[in-house]
Amino acid sequence: QVQLVESGGGSVQAGGSLRLSCTVSGDTRRSRCMAWFRQTPGKEREEVAFIDSDGSTNVADSVKGRFAISKDNAENILYLQMNSLKPEDTATYYCAGEPGMVLYSAHLCLHAFDYWGQGTLVTVSS
Repeated sequence: QVQLVESGGGSVQAGGSLRLSCTVSGDTRRSRCMAWFRQTPGKEREEVAFIDSDGSTNVADSVKGRFAISKDNAENILYLQMNSLKPEDTATYYCAGEPGMVLYSAHLCLHAFDYWGQGTLVTVSS
C-alpha cells in the first residue's frame, strides 16, 4: 500500500506563490508515476502536472510557465511549485500515484492512478 499526504495549501493573493508537498510512504515502488490534480465544486478533476518514473515532466496548458512539478526521490516527496497564481487556480489540489507497468523492458506510466491523497485547498484572491 501507498499513503500520500499533501501539505502547503493556503490562501494567497493573485500573483503570489505557493509550494505544495506530497509525502509518499509505504511501498513507494507502487507510486513511480505521480501527478497533481485539482478540482473545484461542480467541475471535473483536472490533471495539472505529471512526472514520469524517469523524471520527465509535463504540465497542463492552463498552468504552463507558472507551475512546475518535481520529486525528491531520496525523501519521497512530490512538489508542485505554483507561481503567478490566479484566482482561477483556486481549487483543492490532490497528489496521485500509480506503479505503471513494464513492457519490453521499458517502464510505462498509464495515467491510471491507484493512490490519492486527501487534498489540500488553495485559495487565490484577486
